[in-house]
Amino acid sequence: MHHQSLGSNTYVTDKEASRLERGEALGSAAKPPRPEVPGPLQTYIDLHRHAAVRAALTAHAGTALRLMVAHAIAGSPLWRVTPEPQTCRSDAVRESVEVSKGEADFDTKRRAVLALLGLSAEEPTLTGGGDERRLVSLFLRLLELADVALMEVIVIVMGETLAAGSAALEAVGIEIGVDMARYWQADDAFFACLRDKEVLTRIVADVAGEPVAAANARETGAVLKRIVRDHLDGVNGRAKVAGWLPKWMAFPPAAYTARGGVGSVERAALVAAARAGDDEPSPTDGGAARMPSLEDAGADAEPARLAA
Repeated sequence: MHHQSLGSNTYVTDKEASRLERGEALGSAAKPPRPEVPGPLQTYIDLHRHAAVRAALTAHAGTALRLMVAHAIAGSPLWRVTPEPQTCRSDAVRESVEVSKGEADFDTKRRAVLALLGLSAEEPTLTGGGDERRLVSLFLRLLELADVALMEVIVIVMGETLAAGSAALEAVGIEIGVDMARYWQADDAFFACLRDKEVLTRIVADVAGEPVAAANARETGAVLKRIVRDHLDGVNGRAKVAGWLPKWMAFPPAAYTARGGVGSVERAALVAAARAGDDEPSPTDGGAARMPSLEDAGADAEPARLAA
């Protein structure tokens, strides 16, 4: 081995000199130790342990359920579940939703679940990503919860990640019999979005009756809206109409015209077709669709539920 002098009694090997000529620092860090388990062997170990764990997990449904919930909350390289963003271009619509009873009720339940899991009540959502440590921490916490408490967590996870304007939302709303009149009433944002005169005339018929609608059919949209508002508020000599819902808002929804283009009605038709086993939805009456209820099928029609 040859050594070259750098002056001041400093010597380097030929190899080190070549590195210096290339502009590389010599460095003094020790070379990292060779891993005990090289890559191919680690892959072998990981895949065999994975096969064993998931096979054994088939006998532990409660543990698997808690693991699944932890994945839905924290995510993983194979799980990506995100909260419904409730995006909207209109500030008025956004504010209308934010102050609604549905949002307030759900937020109360969410805060309770965040506290149950030892998380800050100020977190805007329960779901929305994390890392392996958060996933494992949540899993261990969920293992401590009784089934009843676990269900409280699940409904928040599902509620946060249920897509607005989806067939799934339509299906569950019909299944559990959501009464929109408990959660919604007409506000300024609703009337600002309501511009179609034909539809407005049908809504006047809804709240005031067909004779009033016919008598005002040639009036402007502003006049028709005022008639509707007067009936909903019970002012200007109009009898108050309580609990009114536009047909599109109800579960199941319906249309006012035969023109189509009502998203909730189209999705309800899809749900009805799925329940009936049809390949294609074919809503009638302007796209209106009605889901068959358990009462239609009889008291024995309740589907069997898997034990928790």
